[in-house]
Amino acid sequence: MVLPITMLWSIHTHADASIKFHAGTPVREVVSAPEFAGYGRLLFPADNRYWSGDSLGSLKLTWYSEIRPASTVAVVNRLRADVLAKRRVFFDIYTEQEKQADPRKRNTGLFFFRGTPGARFAVCNAGGGFMFVGAIHDSFPHALSLSERGINAFALIYRPGAETACEDLARAIRFIFDHAKELEVNTEGYSLWGGSAGARMATWLGSYGTASFGEKHLPRPAAVIMQYTGLSEWRKSDSPTYAICGDLDGIAPWQVMKERLDAMSRAGIPTRFRLVRGLGHGFGIGIGTPAEGWLDDALKFWLLHAHD
Repeated sequence: MVLPITMLWSIHTHADASIKFHAGTPVREVVSAPEFAGYGRLLFPADNRYWSGDSLGSLKLTWYSEIRPASTVAVVNRLRADVLAKRRVFFDIYTEQEKQADPRKRNTGLFFFRGTPGARFAVCNAGGGFMFVGAIHDSFPHALSLSERGINAFALIYRPGAETACEDLARAIRFIFDHAKELEVNTEGYSLWGGSAGARMATWLGSYGTASFGEKHLPRPAAVIMQYTGLSEWRKSDSPTYAICGDLDGIAPWQVMKERLDAMSRAGIPTRFRLVRGLGHGFGIGIGTPAEGWLDDALKFWLLHAHD
């Protein structure tokens, strides 16, 4: 059972919209902000063993490089501005009964970065080695950037673990399809994005579909956009795939990614592979790096293969 969307918006705030978060804002202040009541803790990894830094500007995540304070600040300010404008930014994907049966589901949900009403949607999935969810760097900035280009973009907070993460992504896709009218999104030709472990999630949903992970059968994505993961397996049913990796990545060898896409291409699956010189693992949207601009390239690839 998916929670009715009409039950999910009850937060009202009178905060001053002119006051914004900045690089020096303590992380705890963002987490406890009244605008984010009920879900502020999910903006950052729930397991605090995998991140450090007292402020937005000093935030570090395990295994991640190129974390830009400006992007972190932009994300939380955009979410706050939307809340103050009475635009809902967080959605539960599980019912209270389901959360009671599995308390880990309390640390799940979808953050929504609205684009143009009626436009297609994308779901962005952060990595973290299936140990934590690095959304503040590896999916929130992606979703924000896509929304600024008119795409309705969601960032999923999931239960770490390969199987549970895919179950949560399948539920998230179902939630969006079930509530497409209220969310004002076009479900035709959607895409799944992911970095590291999140890329595996996106790929597996594209390969096996939602029904393989406990949800009703729904259309597969028009494209999968994946970053830095050493996944080699593929199927003939895989969606068109765009992949990008740095040549200095010691966690996800770029050669494995390229060999996979080359094999898919020979089987007739549309692919695009991009290797970025001088970058390691977890560079996110790549602002200020040789990868800058890759998101627009990936967006073009997706829309080329998104047919109504």
